[in-house]
This record gives sequence, C-alpha cells and structure tokens, in this order.
Amino acid sequence: MSTPIHRKPIRFNSDAKRVIARFFFPGPDTRVQTIIQKVIDMPEQAANLVLNETLREFSTRHRNISKIFNKHFSRVSDIMGDRISNLSQLSEQKRLLIGAYFTHEYSIESAAFFNPSMVEDPDQSGLQQGAKRVIISFRATGEGHISSLVFRGGILDSENNLHLKPVGRLVDEAEAIRNFVYQKEIFCQKLVEMQIQDDVVTKVMDKLRFEFDYNELHNAIGQTMQEINPDNQQKAILKTISWLADSHYEISFSFDTAISDRVIFPIAAAESNGIEDARFVRFTNDDGSVKYYATYTAYNGFTIMPKLIETVDFYKFKIMPINGENAQNKGMALFPRKINGKYAMLARLDGINNYIMFSDDINLWHDAIMIQEPGFPWEFIQIGNCGSPIETEYGWLVITHGVGTMRKYSLGAALLDLNDPTKVIGRLNEPLLSPNEEEREGYVPNVVYSCGSIISNQELVIPFAMSDTSSTYACAPLEDLLGRLLPAEYKKGTSLKVATKACILIVEDELINQKIISAILKTAGYEVEVAPDGIVALMQIAKKKFDLILSDISMPHFDGYQLLEYINENKIDIPVVFLTGQTSMEDEIRGLKLGAIEYIKKPVDRDLLLLRLDKILNR
Repeated sequence: MSTPIHRKPIRFNSDAKRVIARFFFPGPDTRVQTIIQKVIDMPEQAANLVLNETLREFSTRHRNISKIFNKHFSRVSDIMGDRISNLSQLSEQKRLLIGAYFTHEYSIESAAFFNPSMVEDPDQSGLQQGAKRVIISFRATGEGHISSLVFRGGILDSENNLHLKPVGRLVDEAEAIRNFVYQKEIFCQKLVEMQIQDDVVTKVMDKLRFEFDYNELHNAIGQTMQEINPDNQQKAILKTISWLADSHYEISFSFDTAISDRVIFPIAAAESNGIEDARFVRFTNDDGSVKYYATYTAYNGFTIMPKLIETVDFYKFKIMPINGENAQNKGMALFPRKINGKYAMLARLDGINNYIMFSDDINLWHDAIMIQEPGFPWEFIQIGNCGSPIETEYGWLVITHGVGTMRKYSLGAALLDLNDPTKVIGRLNEPLLSPNEEEREGYVPNVVYSCGSIISNQELVIPFAMSDTSSTYACAPLEDLLGRLLPAEYKKGTSLKVATKACILIVEDELINQKIISAILKTAGYEVEVAPDGIVALMQIAKKKFDLILSDISMPHFDGYQLLEYINENKIDIPVVFLTGQTSMEDEIRGLKLGAIEYIKKPVDRDLLLLRLDKILNR
C-alpha cells in the first residue's frame, strides 16, 4: 500500500554568484617572494591606484574585503617569515594590496546544491497558527568538488508550503577559534583507532598534562621535532597528530549575518576536501534545554572522519571528531534525546546494514547492534538512514535509503520501539519515494537522498536531493505512513501483543483497493501486510508466516496466477483467495485448478469479505 507523496514545486539550485574570498597561495616560495617584492617596489601612488581599483570591483561582493586583505597579508607574512624583510614597515595600502594578490574568489555553490536536512529554527516567535520557522542545511560544492555547509531559512505555513527568506549575496566564512581542551587518554585512544602507534607519539604525549590545549600540543610537537630530528615516517606521524588536533575547533558568525549568509567551509586538514552530508537534529536534554547537533563526514581526499557539530543559535558552532572503534564510517545520525539515560546513534558500520549504538558520552561510540539489513529488491545493495529518527507516539520514525538495480537510490521508512529502538516494529516493503523523470537526471543519476526530515501539521516533511545536483522537498501524511508501519495489534505506548486473529497478506497494485481492504481487515482485528505486486509478495512470504493471501490477479511484473504457481511449486501451505473485478468462467476455472480456494469480486463488500474469510480460516 503506497503512501501518498506530495512533491512541492520549490527547487533549490546551485548559484555561481555566491562567492567567498579565500586565501590564495600560488607557490613555490620563490614565486611568492617575487610577487611581494614587485608590490614593495611599486611607487606609493601606483599601489594606491591598483588597490582602489580592486576595492571598487570587489567591495560590493564581500562584507568587508579590506579586512580580508589584511588577514591574508598577515598569513602570507607568517609563511614567508624572515625571507622578506621590512614588511611591517610598509604602508597600510601596500599591505592591503599584497593581501589582495593572495586572495581569490571561490564559488561555493557553483557545481551542486544537495543532501538537505531540515530542523526547527530556535526562534518560533511571531508566527501564525500552524506555521513553523525552519532552517535547512545543504551540502554545496564548487570548484574541485570541495563541499561546504550552507543554510537557508524559511517558514512552513499551515499547508506546509515553504516561504523562503530572501538569499543574500554577501556570504561570510566564520572566524575560527582553536581553544579546545583535550583529554590525553581520549586523544591517544583516537590515534590508536587511526592505527597511529609509535614511540614518537609517546614522546609528544609525555610532554603534556592529562588535559592540554591546542597551543600546548603544538609546542610539544615542536620540541619533539627538535629533539629527535624525525625521519619521513616520524614526520608523517607528527603531522597526523597535528591533523587530529586541528579537527577540534570553534567558529562564530557576526550577528548581522542572515542564515543564508553563513557558510561553514572546510578549515581543518581532516576536511580539506569537504564537509559532507550534515544530519542536523534538535536535541532535548534531560533538563529540557535544547541544543542542535549535526553529524557529518570530513574528507581530506584520502580518508574520512566522522565529526560532530554543536550549536545553540546557529551563530556559534563547536566542531569535534566522533571517537570510538565504531565511529569509522559515513551515515551516523543522533537520536533527538537520550533513551534510558544514554545517547543513541544510528550508524552504517559496514556500508551495507543499519546499526544502533548507545553511549554515556556523545563523542565516544563503541558497541553496535545491527537492526536492519537489505530485505527488498529496491535495497539489495545497501540500506542506510536519511537523518535522525523522529519521535512519534507510536515509535521512532526512521527515514531510510536503499540502493537497488542500476545503483538507483530510493527512500524508505522504518519504525523502532520507543523504549528499545533495537526492536523494529515495522518497515516499508516498497519505496516511500523514488526518483521520477526530473529527479533522476543529474551529476549522479537515479538518486534521491535526504539528511533529515521533520513533522509539521500531521505531515512528514522530507527535503531531498535530486541526483546530487539540486534539491526540493515533499510531504507525506503521517497517519498513512504510520498505518503502513504498524501491525494491527500494536497500541501506542505499549509493547507488541499477540494477534487475536489471523495474519493476512494483501497482494494488490491499486492504492485505493489496498486502503479499503486493509482498513476492513484491521478494524476486524486481523494483522495485515500489503505487497504492491507479486515480486514483493514473494519476499514477504519468505520472511513471515501468513495464514491467508488475498491476491489480485492482474498485476505488473508477477500476476496472481504466477504467484499461485510459485506457491504450489515450492509446497508453501498458505490458502490463496483471488480478488478480481473482471472474472470469466475460464479465469475462475484456471484459478481453481491452480488451487485458489475462493474468488471475491471487486469492489469488495465488507460483510461478505469478513464472512468468507472467517469461514475459510475456521475450516
């Protein structure tokens, strides 16, 4: 039984005009030295003219371009050190001009705008009834396919139509602050997990207290290098220690920046090639206070590192690695509150199956329990989560993705027990959303993907990417979706109970018939599962015992006759009742010869259906 999906007309597309000013180092050092010397040798008036022309051309494209030039002058000065003298004696105009030569524009969204995640905005004031202010994060890619994290803001009205805030042109990078305090034991354990074990590690760590900050660590690394004159292997290890330290940092944005003006661009070496697939979640602590977390994947061109973002207001962010032997792959998603006193996290450790982990420490994850493996043809290659679980009165709603033939990505759903999310209450046997003709075309064809949905006005609101190129969103009725995931005997807030009547599989490709027959049987106390065609029915039969099958005859892929022939050939003992709207005498005889025990005509009469089923099941 398919859940209705209402695709919305909004499209989030890449915009090459959104640029940031980045440090540019054309190297080697001799070339840099030549460029600086040419500026030094310029007459002061000529330098002023070139600087003024540059400011006229670029000041309207950046919030404070002269501040950026000054920062980049200081950076190149630090790199060159004593190789160029008297830089501090230069005029302010020449310092800014040198900074301009070591600055370039980078278009953060020029290539793609995808893998969105949606959360409630911290500010929900001043809204009309039924409206919700939201923040949507995206993975944006530009030149060199470097990924950054960008945002859009808007309001979902009572009909879940999204009204976006205007997008500004002045995009700002954050100011980085490295003042993190590390615990030696955890830091060393992370190096072990990264398979970095050597005497040089011990030499560095012996110079540090049980807690140390960024500057103390780098001083210890510098002292160690002076003491041992490291070979190439030891230099690589020392670089890795520094690389791990760089993975902890804090950033902040000016309060006068709109949400769309803020971009989290890779800062640490661990993420030099991109910040990928942030899964944001609104997390409620035991005391009722709220924080926002996001798990993401840092990529440096060779290896990945799972990382965690923490914020309260989307102006200040704390970034840190996620530690533990099972924090080693993509696709981690945090539950929105603790469960039984512990943090809970979905993960895909092996790249194929869905797992769950529990921890007392949000940064440290060890033991994992597999809760889902690919079960249906549309997800045989792999499954994973599409964002943090959503709490409902019936259970944790998890939007999943599955990969099938031709590497086609589709979205699915599962429901986990509220008190024990290692228990799967139900899952969809067919996709919730698959790429249509528009959505399948793009940089990576045949892919729909999401990093986080929300519930608004009794609908599931799903932002999703279209083939790694652009993004949109869709809505699905929550009641319909939960109805497909819940067994008939399940009651909210309770554990599963033993069914009082039989378990029936409905095999029917028409949505309206699925709904009508399911409703009749569920209200009569039967446990019901639905397969949209014969192929899915085969998968269901292989996994679960059914007391009876109600099957349509005419269906795509695998019709009712073929299904009954398969059941006979494999000696499966399940009675089959055919449902049909057009039955000739020849069709009825064919079905009865194959072993069908009854024919019921559509449209189905409720009383007649229940009487016949009761008679069949009580023979």
